[in-house]
Amino acid sequence: MGVPVAARVTRADGSSQRFEDVAAALAQVDSGLVELLYDYSPALVPGCPPDQGGMWRYRDLLPLDPGPIAYPLPVGGTPLVAPPGLRRASGCAHLWVKDETRGPTGSNKDRATALVLEHALRGGQETVSCASTGNVAASLAVGAAAAGKRAVIFVPAEVDESKLALMLFAGATVVKVREGYAAAFRLSREAAKAFGWCDRNTGVNPLTVEAKKTVAFEVWEQLDREVPDVVVAPVGDGPTLCGLAKGFRELVACGVAERMPRLIGVQAEGCQPVKRAWETGASRIEPVQPATLADGIAVGDPVSGVLALRDVRESGGGFVAVSDAELLEAVRTLATAGGLLAEPAGAAAYAGLLRGLECGLVDRTERVVILMTGTLLKTPRFLRPQVRPLEVEADLSALAQVLAEGEGC
Repeated sequence: MGVPVAARVTRADGSSQRFEDVAAALAQVDSGLVELLYDYSPALVPGCPPDQGGMWRYRDLLPLDPGPIAYPLPVGGTPLVAPPGLRRASGCAHLWVKDETRGPTGSNKDRATALVLEHALRGGQETVSCASTGNVAASLAVGAAAAGKRAVIFVPAEVDESKLALMLFAGATVVKVREGYAAAFRLSREAAKAFGWCDRNTGVNPLTVEAKKTVAFEVWEQLDREVPDVVVAPVGDGPTLCGLAKGFRELVACGVAERMPRLIGVQAEGCQPVKRAWETGASRIEPVQPATLADGIAVGDPVSGVLALRDVRESGGGFVAVSDAELLEAVRTLATAGGLLAEPAGAAAYAGLLRGLECGLVDRTERVVILMTGTLLKTPRFLRPQVRPLEVEADLSALAQVLAEGEGC
């Protein structure tokens, strides 16, 4: 139960090596990205008895020893929704939205935080650290407070003020790094190693991808144990897409699914290092300087970029890039046509779907799942309504007249 039998280490040049000794693979974490492997069989999925809900129902495919789950916040089990207005707006009759904003802090980062903190609780580590542009930091701050752990968080100096306030309000120690996210990431890794902290950093800690793969398991179950044709996901550092790919690969390895979906990765036009590598056929990712309002995908030197590149290529999918204007329009459409509140990075998959439809990466007849990763409620500066409220005296006839003038009825 929950015991990896091997691991694969993938390096920056795209080369990989299998280790039968998992500990030996984990020792390579500074030189490559570690993926955990299991003895796969149909008995592993869905895994747990129904009394263990959310993400933990898949614990047979998570690196967890037997015993009760100590992490106190609910995580996973997010809905797969199909708003008819959004289907009409996109022209996709078989569109589904995996709404990851229903977790404790409104983002898909809550899954990875939960698994890392569960290990910290079992291992007795008191301090958990990370670098983040916002959502990972908020998730760790709240999760650590719930678990009784200390969170030390490194953020770029230009971090979103609303997310910063949430981190501080939850009691985290927050360190602003003037040189930006890449420098914050390096400093956080050095500090974790020097001070013996539990390093939650996305991509570096293989537990983060292990947790995120449970999204794929849920989508498969929510579609009556079938795999969609296409899955669209935002790409910043890369582990969100890599987690989806790993989850679907494991469903195939367990013999309960026949194929992988095509994966479409979405980047911002102002920060698209992985898309450019995909277009040129490169195996390495060349860093760029981010220039986008979508902080969640503003990662110029993605840690898991090479894995995201591999996973998309192997699935037969592709990458698209969308402008900030397209992201903001997607935020509005998700709200008005779907009743879904997403921040710009969280709306990237919908914007990317529209771009994918235009360039032929996606067909409107296919069954498509898009991943909505972060809530608009943590970024109120993007609440930009295009209409004004109506104002009336408390009189029914006056109301009827204003309604007729304002709404053309």
